[in-house]
Amino acid sequence: MRKSKPKKRHLLPDPKFGDILVTQFVNNIMLDGKKNTAYKIFYGAMDIVTDKNKDDIAPLDLWKKALENVTPHVEVKSRRVGGATFQVPMEVRPTRKVTLGMKALILNSRKRSGRSMSEKLAAEILAAFKEEGGAFKKKEDMHKMAEANKAFSHFRF
Repeated sequence: MRKSKPKKRHLLPDPKFGDILVTQFVNNIMLDGKKNTAYKIFYGAMDIVTDKNKDDIAPLDLWKKALENVTPHVEVKSRRVGGATFQVPMEVRPTRKVTLGMKALILNSRKRSGRSMSEKLAAEILAAFKEEGGAFKKKEDMHKMAEANKAFSHFRF
């Protein structure tokens, strides 16, 4: 690499929960720079999760557990060796793990059918907490793909 690595940007904690992870999640939800709208969506989803949750778990803890359930530990990357392309399983960096989990939750909540984005996000969070739903399925598929291509793990770079 010719250039140096870009500096890591530090995020400010969100106003309600005071958590940096929430700010990162809201930044991923945000479209066209509408951060206030993204915060409304997230906090609305947390209110819905609180209402639908039968257990006495704090909504933020439930969300973190759901996020943990959808974060992949291994992924496959294409590696070209002697004219053939192999899917090589690789361990995921901790920062990338979190980002992949967040993006999976948001993407699958956008695909869901529902009235508002808050309701769709809440439904996906509850599904991920119970280890079901689209985001959890995506993680499982990623792990299965890595397991199937375990024979090519010696091509790691």
